[in-house]
Amino acid sequence: MHQHLWPAPFVEALRRRNRPPRLAGWTLQLEGEPDYAVRPQDHGVARRVSMAGDDGLDLALVSLSSPLGIEWLPESEALELLSAYHEGSLALPRPFGVWAATCLSEIDPRALECVLQRGCVGLQLPATALLDAAGYERCRPLLDVLERRGRPLLIHPGAAPALEGAPSWWAALVPYVQQMHQAWFAFREHGRPRHPRLRVCFAILGGLAPLHGERSAARGGGRGAVDGDVFVETSSYGARAIDATIRVLGVDVVVHGSDRPYTPPPEAGLGDAVTHALLTANPVRLLHGKEVLDEMGDAARPHVGQAGATLPGGQPRRASGALAPRSRY
Repeated sequence: MHQHLWPAPFVEALRRRNRPPRLAGWTLQLEGEPDYAVRPQDHGVARRVSMAGDDGLDLALVSLSSPLGIEWLPESEALELLSAYHEGSLALPRPFGVWAATCLSEIDPRALECVLQRGCVGLQLPATALLDAAGYERCRPLLDVLERRGRPLLIHPGAAPALEGAPSWWAALVPYVQQMHQAWFAFREHGRPRHPRLRVCFAILGGLAPLHGERSAARGGGRGAVDGDVFVETSSYGARAIDATIRVLGVDVVVHGSDRPYTPPPEAGLGDAVTHALLTANPVRLLHGKEVLDEMGDAARPHVGQAGATLPGGQPRRASGALAPRSRY
């Protein structure tokens, strides 16, 4: 459901810039952060097609690297980079699909309509755009487009201010997770009431925010009902975090993501039925809605807990009866 691949037009657009975010050769320069050496092989299309094949993927969705802060640039600067991203990404070969990106300094729902018509599966927004009621009011025209067209929203960590003296892993472990945590609860409080039919996916397991339901109940926030149209994606986490999240939310709202090239795909290690749910049934429902899953019938369903059930192709499923969905988290 989510990985990053910079196509050639996007790389060239970053190199034309004379201020961050920019590429000097293969050195990424961001405002207030140390230079980062990008590995060119990470964005080689043929290599990434091969890796997706090795991962067994029929569809791999690429998304803009929101921590670059492109969406928040002045309109003319943002549009040049976004145009290059869409142009290059939509030209990628199979198995790649594309999440749309959009300018946030000037909201333009017509531009979003255009890139969705060109083939993007839905819209990615940085979590920094959806942290409170004001963010949802600002982004309402964009979310209205998604809801009207039945397209999903992916919420991804956004740009994080550099902390002087912080280690290289700091942004990924602290501000990115904090952003996602806040965005999770902001959606519950402000997003869902405004957009009752919107399907949404939170990257990096929503910063593990779903695991805080007990604390929410203890402090007066209540134990929210599990929302069947709110998904979490597994990138950068492994078996323990995935297992804990499934035990809170149930298996039906967790989808697979890798965050390549920064981290390899996680291995849930929870049996074939859960693997089928994360990689097949749940992504279909996120991208297309429950109605499409119903039309696909039993072949697309995870059948969690049914010993002896089979995957497409006749492979046996292992029973995982402890992982049935729960009604509240």
